[in-house]
Amino acid sequence: MKKLIILFSLILGIAVTSKAQSTPAEFKFEKEIHNFGKIPSNKPSTVEFKFTNIGDTPLIISNVESTCGCTVSEYTKTPVKKGETGVVKVTFTPTGTALPFSKIITLTSNSKTPTKVLYIKGETVNSN
Repeated sequence: MKKLIILFSLILGIAVTSKAQSTPAEFKFEKEIHNFGKIPSNKPSTVEFKFTNIGDTPLIISNVESTCGCTVSEYTKTPVKKGETGVVKVTFTPTGTALPFSKIITLTSNSKTPTKVLYIKGETVNSN
């Protein structure tokens, strides 16, 4: 019985140690906020948010959502391995109204923090 307890403790210790050395996938963005400044109304503007996976396991983005239909996103759909980079490309098409804007882009993934938020802002101006 004593040998069984020692064997179990050894296996448990090895499992905990190996798990502790492996970190989950994690984003490291070059920037998380982009200010477009003044942009003409009805003219699309695009920004790319580049990131690196600084975790040990592959990073998989499962969904990207924005707060309105005027913001469309594309993103790296293949798993991003440790040390590799990916991109979230956001295109904002302002309506005809000249106003300041602030939009939120929400990413869902398998990272250490499963929900990540990116921001775009700026001001639309009449293109006359």
